[in-house]
Amino acid sequence: MDLDALLRCVGMTSCVVTQLTSGMIIGMLLFLIASGVTLIFGVLNVINFAHGSLYMIGAYAAWTFYQLTGSYFVSALGAAVAVGVLGVLFERVLMSKVYGSNVLMQLLVCYAVVLISDDLIKIIWGPVPLSMGMPPEFRLPPVRFMGGVIPPFYIFMILAAMAIGLLLWLVIGRTRFGSIVRAAAINGPMVSALGIRVNLYYAAVFGIGSALAGAAGALAAPVRSLTPGMGFSILIESFIVTVIGGMGSIVGAFAASIIIGLTRSFGSIGFPLFVDGVMFLIMALVLIFKPSGLFGRAHR
Repeated sequence: MDLDALLRCVGMTSCVVTQLTSGMIIGMLLFLIASGVTLIFGVLNVINFAHGSLYMIGAYAAWTFYQLTGSYFVSALGAAVAVGVLGVLFERVLMSKVYGSNVLMQLLVCYAVVLISDDLIKIIWGPVPLSMGMPPEFRLPPVRFMGGVIPPFYIFMILAAMAIGLLLWLVIGRTRFGSIVRAAAINGPMVSALGIRVNLYYAAVFGIGSALAGAAGALAAPVRSLTPGMGFSILIESFIVTVIGGMGSIVGAFAASIIIGLTRSFGSIGFPLFVDGVMFLIMALVLIFKPSGLFGRAHR
């Protein structure tokens, strides 16, 4: 524990700005992944344990598209679309077969996909870590704010994640597609009895959730090292975010992502050896005092 260092940081605006920026970056990446997890669970009642692999595939896909096109924006969009299509195939071929099954069966299917994905990454891209590097579009002087230094790409990451989250909230909460999805989450057979092909909406929801993970991987590619298995650690944190925010709540995922991001950022200064412990402690306290999560609905 080094609380003196944490207090010194809090007393310096430059340190606060730097750590806030770092925390928001971590939080927004977690939000994109956790929002996909909570969306899929809220509609399909399936815990997609393979979501971290979709994040990893998104990062490698962005790297590949960047090598082919030289444009980061095209690469990020291509990675999100490619992972979204892959998610639809994953749902139709595998996950749709275990709907309503025992949770253990669903986890085994997802874990099998995780192992296969890691090996395919090693076969296609090799076991050696890859690096995209900072795209030329963002090789600009850093922005100075209250004594702190913020790289332009970090600002883009935060704004892009927020924009995607807002768009997702509008689609689910303000469109006919979202109304059908929410209705199917409550009573799928009744919606199907009205002549609506619920299976197509299930596939679309899984695809959107997968595309969010792919977008997170594309955003992380320029600042993270690409390695096989890179999705596992962030998957654990995204599940922590989902539990804290509440299963099925996008707003909850956003709030919890910021809490975990800031905890990891400032915790790396004050208690670097116990950051993970604090994250799990927050989750435990939420489960004790509000088992449904901060914004989740209690199940009867």
